[in-house]
Parts: sequence; structure tokens; C-alpha cells
Amino acid sequence: MHQKFEFQYQQFQESTALETTDQELLEAARKATENAYAPYSNFWVGAAARLSNNQIIIGANQESASYPVGVCAERALLNSVGSQFPKLSIISMAISYHPVGKDSKEPISPCGMCRQSLLDFENRYAAPIKIILAGLQGPVMIIDSASYLLPFGFDGKILK
Repeated sequence: MHQKFEFQYQQFQESTALETTDQELLEAARKATENAYAPYSNFWVGAAARLSNNQIIIGANQESASYPVGVCAERALLNSVGSQFPKLSIISMAISYHPVGKDSKEPISPCGMCRQSLLDFENRYAAPIKIILAGLQGPVMIIDSASYLLPFGFDGKILK
């Protein structure tokens, strides 16, 4: 039997077409790229999350000379939220990037480890996280739930 997995997302030509709260969050993610420590890749990534209390928290990628030790912006942010605000869920997250010396005009998408971490966070709070993906300019994608980024993701149910 063949099955099919599909989901819908929204695409906007510019961030000015977004709702005010989404614009604000995306601008925070774009600004967070400035906090990246990426001396090896020169690929600065910023993420911003709106918590259930409406507070915005940011994160940025942090590289290490020992590459596996570094952490992506999304996971840096999720770990910070989980540690500092363990009772608050994330309503939405925006992700942007600045590749030093290059254009940043296309939406960026989280890596596989970050997709798993986002899925874990959604499951932890039983609440979807709206994902806003963009560069420093150009088109913006909005996905209603991080779970759509990782179909058939490992959700830990088998461990219980």
C-alpha cells in the first residue's frame, strides 16, 4: 500500500507582508546572526523564539575548532529556553542567516539534528511551533508546525 505525506506552507515575497508579530520575530532572528561565533564557516545563523508569555529569546550558532562540538542557532536557543524557561512553550520560531561575503536572499531550513530537537520540544509541551524561515532579505516561508519538517521523526513513544 502506498501512502503519501504532504503539508502546506505559506510563502511571502518579503517580510513586510508578514503579520506584525512575525515581522518582529524575524527581525530578532536576523539581528541574532550578529551574535554568531562562526570563524570557520563564516555562516552566521540566528534564531528567535516567541514564548507563551510573549517574550522573545534569541540564539546564534557557536562553532568550535573541533567541529562536532559546535551548536546550531536553533539548538542553542532551544537549550536556553528549556533551561531558563522550563514551564513556557514556544509559540513560534524564526530562523535567518548571514553568509559573510555572500547573499542571504533565500529561506534557510534547519539541519536534521535541529529538526529532531524542534520535534522533541513540540512533543515536550504538546504544542506546535510555527516556523518562520528567511534570509536577511527576500522570500519568507511559514510552516505551521516543526513536525512537518521531519516526517516520521523519532518521538520517543517507543521508549515508553
